[in-house]
Amino acid sequence: VKYDASIRTMQQALYDALVKYEGTPPQVKPWLAESWTVSDDGKVWTFKLVGNAKFHNGDPVDAEAVRFSFERTLKLNKGPAWMLNAFLKPENIKAVDATTVEFTLDRPYSPFISFLPWWYIMNPKQVMTNEVDGDYGQKWMTDHEAGSGPFKLKRFEQGKLYEVTRVKDYWKGFPYEDDPIGGVIYKLIRETAAQRAALIRGEADIVLGLSPDEFDQVSKMKGMKTSTQPALTAFGLKFNTQGKYMSDKNLRKAVAYAFDYDSFTKIYNGRATLQSSPFTDNIKGKIEVPGMPRRDLAKAKEYLAKSQWPNGGIELEYVYVQGLEEERKMGLVLIDNLKDINLSVKMVPLTWPNMTARGSKKETSPDIMAIFATPVSTDPDAVAIQYHPSSWGKYYGTHFYENPEVSELIEKARFTGDWDERAKLYAEIQKKIVEDQPEIFGMMRERRIAFRDYVKGFAYSPVRMTTEIDYYPLHIGK
Repeated sequence: VKYDASIRTMQQALYDALVKYEGTPPQVKPWLAESWTVSDDGKVWTFKLVGNAKFHNGDPVDAEAVRFSFERTLKLNKGPAWMLNAFLKPENIKAVDATTVEFTLDRPYSPFISFLPWWYIMNPKQVMTNEVDGDYGQKWMTDHEAGSGPFKLKRFEQGKLYEVTRVKDYWKGFPYEDDPIGGVIYKLIRETAAQRAALIRGEADIVLGLSPDEFDQVSKMKGMKTSTQPALTAFGLKFNTQGKYMSDKNLRKAVAYAFDYDSFTKIYNGRATLQSSPFTDNIKGKIEVPGMPRRDLAKAKEYLAKSQWPNGGIELEYVYVQGLEEERKMGLVLIDNLKDINLSVKMVPLTWPNMTARGSKKETSPDIMAIFATPVSTDPDAVAIQYHPSSWGKYYGTHFYENPEVSELIEKARFTGDWDERAKLYAEIQKKIVEDQPEIFGMMRERRIAFRDYVKGFAYSPVRMTTEIDYYPLHIGK
């Protein structure tokens, strides 16, 4: 029931979902579900399961397992529950027979299918055998698995590494049976320089977090391959809009206009595009919002003069991921830019778990937090919901932004059936969010992967998170 890039990487290795995202642009493809139908009123979704899927312990993956897995997540209200809990109740999920499962939504929601790739199916017998005090097996599941995916869990060291081994008789088979990998060790190396060194020494086969400069260096080395792919990921500097300082809209505007946006593309060696909306490119309904802030010191000073701190003289805290060089450089840009309006910045590097812990409450969330956010779908609801109070405390909701008018528009748009009407609502939502300035709307960068030249089979999809990778198609080539 947890949810971030490293966890999602492991989940799709160990588990299967009804459907899966593949390709660019991303498309939903059948997986555990071989087909599905939707009722005329758009409320009842019926899925027909494949008949040969088995969990790692040999139990069949049946409709009851699907029903249980969705019920568990919705009742715990964790992980991906936020995607569906506004219109799907646990009691409205039914196992019709062994291979048929039926979802009855409270109201029609056409993007429903686009969120299902992140809902993984688990073995109810294994989970409930290890339940303690009604926890639905949560404690046991932190270092065990109950999946049917292409890999099994072999080793788990919290905060250090995960090791998985290939399931030779995986029910769906593998794309490259003749030259498979035996397994994968996912190792956490925080410093990008250490990642680069591990790749060069042959201690790592794939690295996902190199800085732009390191990536360019590796691309020229013998025996190495690099790849850049478009992504839906946006990088922004989230303001705590309910904090001591950034609750002041004029101060937020002052900081936004003092910032040098060209630094985004410079830091990424030109492999980034500035956002022209809170919605990233390729999100349906995205518009070019007029008046997106760009560096303008006159405007910055004008807004500062309207704030509670007209003369500046305050220190803002900027929190970023320890070891991410580009985020550190963003902080240096902030320091340099905000000097021009007499604001100082304290840079605080934290590990990702400590960052998300701080960002989970408005009382502890910093003034400014560096965040990469990847929508889970190309449907605009996947982005708009990040600016709804239901997202507070999640890593993409560390701005604790609330505008009742925007919230009402978001709720209306997600359940509007006619696309033309939805598009109008989302256009208005984008404009209003920009006006409220809950963050410095940053840039969309390409995903960068560096790897040894014998690693083959990468399957890209823009909906993957920044350091997320699909192990299933990987194999060793010559």
